[in-house]
Amino acid sequence: MLSHGGDGLRQASQDAVLNANYVRAGLSDLFSQPFGDRPCMHEVLFDESWLKGTDVTTLDFAKALIDEGYHPMTVYFPLVVKGAMLIEPTESESKASLDLFIMAMRDLALRALRGEKERFQSAPRFAPRARLDETRAARSPVLKWTARAPIAEAAE
Repeated sequence: MLSHGGDGLRQASQDAVLNANYVRAGLSDLFSQPFGDRPCMHEVLFDESWLKGTDVTTLDFAKALIDEGYHPMTVYFPLVVKGAMLIEPTESESKASLDLFIMAMRDLALRALRGEKERFQSAPRFAPRARLDETRAARSPVLKWTARAPIAEAAE
């Protein structure tokens, strides 16, 4: 913060707001916004109402985004918005990277609206880990990680 100074922090904040509104504008014709079509601050919030009738959930959509090479948006937050999709682009994202993200989101949205639910319900397919069972993880959490024995020890 000290290295940026007051002017740098102000610019970073303005860039974060600009980027969030750019994403909002690029997706607002497909995605529904729970609080109307008004400018946002540093994050843009969509809800799942645009997915109605597709058999695709917010979680399915987020998992499919992993296959597109993106960290998924924050989902189900805040709890007052059903199926919230919270996107918070950083101030350092370039217009080109935002355009690629918007295109990936639009492509997935159009696939969902066309009824390609298998694409979503099997995602992620290309990640190091397959789709996790969130219900089982919530009911039987593993709260302690233990290292596996090295391969040489396991072979003995």
